[in-house]
Amino acid sequence: MAPRDRESEPDLFTPAPLPVAVLDDAGRLACLRLIRSENVGPVTFRELINHYGGAEKALAVLPELSRRAGRSGAIAICPASRAEAELEAARRLGARPIFTIEPGYPPALASLDAPPPLLYVKGREELLGRPMVAMVGSRNASAAGTRMARMLATRIGAEGYVVVSGLARGIDSATHEAALATGTVAVLAGGIDFVYPPENEDLYARIADKGCLVTELPPGFQPRAQDFPRRNRIISGVALATIVVEAAKRSGSLITARTANEQGRLVMAVPGHPLDPRAEGPNGLIRQGAIMITSADEVVAELAPLRHRAPGAEPRPTLAEPPVSTPLPAPRGQAGTGSIRRSADAGIPGSSPVDAVEAVLGVLGPAPATLDEVARAAGIPAHVAKVALLELALAGRIEQHGGQLVSLRSE
Repeated sequence: MAPRDRESEPDLFTPAPLPVAVLDDAGRLACLRLIRSENVGPVTFRELINHYGGAEKALAVLPELSRRAGRSGAIAICPASRAEAELEAARRLGARPIFTIEPGYPPALASLDAPPPLLYVKGREELLGRPMVAMVGSRNASAAGTRMARMLATRIGAEGYVVVSGLARGIDSATHEAALATGTVAVLAGGIDFVYPPENEDLYARIADKGCLVTELPPGFQPRAQDFPRRNRIISGVALATIVVEAAKRSGSLITARTANEQGRLVMAVPGHPLDPRAEGPNGLIRQGAIMITSADEVVAELAPLRHRAPGAEPRPTLAEPPVSTPLPAPRGQAGTGSIRRSADAGIPGSSPVDAVEAVLGVLGPAPATLDEVARAAGIPAHVAKVALLELALAGRIEQHGGQLVSLRSE
């Protein structure tokens, strides 16, 4: 359960930080169109923005990039009218989008390998810039567990931390209630207008007024079962630490704890009675190495060293020019200043866009591999392999996993 030692990993595994830009309406529209386009997930969005310096330029090259990787049909690019309708629906609901490249995006979340490219936010946006602590637990909470959650949230909030949870029944609700006065963030599994569970409608309204509501999904979206784990990765991703109060052996709270550990964040757990099924989760986490917590003082002490070196606290570059001086590609068969001249890389015999893509395809298989492993096996520089993988992702020919891992997509 101990976080991975990221400092020991070579720079090749660490993606370039997303730059920061103040977006106008046209920039937001382009970002949303890029996110909603076919085969553009969080990793591909990051790589496109970093490689081309902005969403407008990335949109312009999507068709050619996907063709380079062997896609026969046209890639589906989100129409401007559809993106405009989505942004207008959010505005009517009192929510606004914050993209990863904008100021105000939660810094800890932005530091992840593949942060959600877009968050819809309603309420006190300034809370997203403060250090956060996640608290999750059983929907069927015990009286003692509920009391413990309130005690922890009240004290943690009094220390200046924002308490984040998922607006679920039980521990989540108690956590939000206790931290409402000091600052709480609720991460939703559906659209910003979808209240779940329905009995938390009043709590939802109070958080929208005094706290902050966050989701990565568009207005009107009703969550499915698979959307709750996606929500959980945001809960843990915005926070310095995740605290599990009560949880059954198989529960969403343990998914949140696992993603927190994978994200390199602290995992804490409140022990419970061995005969209580709600204690199986936290007791198991403690056996695996999670920090045992029995009081709020212990939480505050564990957090103190992290507060001023929180993930993402370092400033990100301002987006004025493209971060990488790679010109836009020209249509295949045209040379000149508009093409990506990978053949200029010394030591790559006959290197061309097609050669690089084929070399990468030749070394990929069903087992995930890192960029470094792909580049070494293909015999090409890492930056060439990176662009080839970007093209293959847009063509829908590879799977992208956490930790900068890729594999060949099964037919």
